Amino acid sequence: MRRSTDRILTTHVGALPAPPGLWANKNVTDAELAQAVRDVVAKQREVGLDLVNEGEFTKGGNWVEFVNSRLSGFEPIPAGGSAELLFGSKDWQEFDDFYKCAMEGGTLFEQTRSAPNQRRTMDWGCTGRIEYTGQAELAREIHCLRSALGTIPASDAFLTSTAPSSLEPGRQNSFYKTQEEFVFALADALSVEYEAIARAGFNVQVDDAWMAALWDRIGIPMGLEGFQRYCALRVEALNHALRNIPETQIRYHLCWGSWHGPHSHDIPLKDIVGTMLSIKAQTYLFEAANVRHEHEFRVWETVKLPDHKILAPGVVTHSTPLVEHPELVASRIERFANIVGRERVIASTDCGMGLRCHHQVAWAKLKSLTEGAAIASRKLWARASAA
Repeated sequence: MRRSTDRILTTHVGALPAPPGLWANKNVTDAELAQAVRDVVAKQREVGLDLVNEGEFTKGGNWVEFVNSRLSGFEPIPAGGSAELLFGSKDWQEFDDFYKCAMEGGTLFEQTRSAPNQRRTMDWGCTGRIEYTGQAELAREIHCLRSALGTIPASDAFLTSTAPSSLEPGRQNSFYKTQEEFVFALADALSVEYEAIARAGFNVQVDDAWMAALWDRIGIPMGLEGFQRYCALRVEALNHALRNIPETQIRYHLCWGSWHGPHSHDIPLKDIVGTMLSIKAQTYLFEAANVRHEHEFRVWETVKLPDHKILAPGVVTHSTPLVEHPELVASRIERFANIVGRERVIASTDCGMGLRCHHQVAWAKLKSLTEGAAIASRKLWARASAA
């Protein structure tokens, strides 16, 4: 990832609004998919984004379920474990009527119900050795993005994959002797995908929406130190999977679960920032614009960001349909730049916009993101010139 050397660069977390029916079409042709990717890359450049991807169109828009067809060793089983984790949250217990209504109305993830239903219909049981079998799907993914980039260098593009710790929920181990062996087996399989993306010249983005979200499901009973030890093992497995990739090609996305809910029991950033920084990545993307986490920019006043690292905080959020004013976006960017330095801040989104926002709102937010970055750039570089 290049740094913001003469202005604040812009990116996003991954999922973008897809053409109607694309995600529902399991038999989309290569030509249809390639055209959709070309269009979404062009749209990203049109709104002014610097670091782009294929909108996650090549993986059906779902940050975790795309892996189901790419791993051997699993058999489908009735949904149980993942549902218990979801419903067992302190947040979901305290606001049980709200969540019941949101689930019944289909508005837990996208309030207008324009996005596909994202509730899991099955879990997976591990009954054999886990191996990566998605080479053909991944090759199509890489080809689609490379073909759509035109003059954009591969180093200004990224492809997303999933962290072992976010594949673990909803997958029951009946094959490996220990849970640790199971987690490392997931990591070994995923390393094939990570390394192929890196060899293609793209940045590898590792999405991890479950690890922090597990705090109010399994972490609170463990206590903070116990939960941090739980996370440390998963970080060790992820770093093992990333061992052959240059750190400068790795982006890591941490979020607290992107459903539209109160999030009143999210783990504070200060309690998981050390875990995040221990992950082998140059760039960290995290929620910083929603009202539960916006105040946490102050964490970086006391937590030293290593000199070679970059922050890509969310400065627009999926959590509300209100479109942020560019001046607010600029203020959010400046907060981080004033603490860690303008060269180490890239403006991003809280989470993927494709399955969390109506398509009109998503693109309007991304336009505000780039306009806000331009405002912040003028202020930050003018201030430096004056000094």
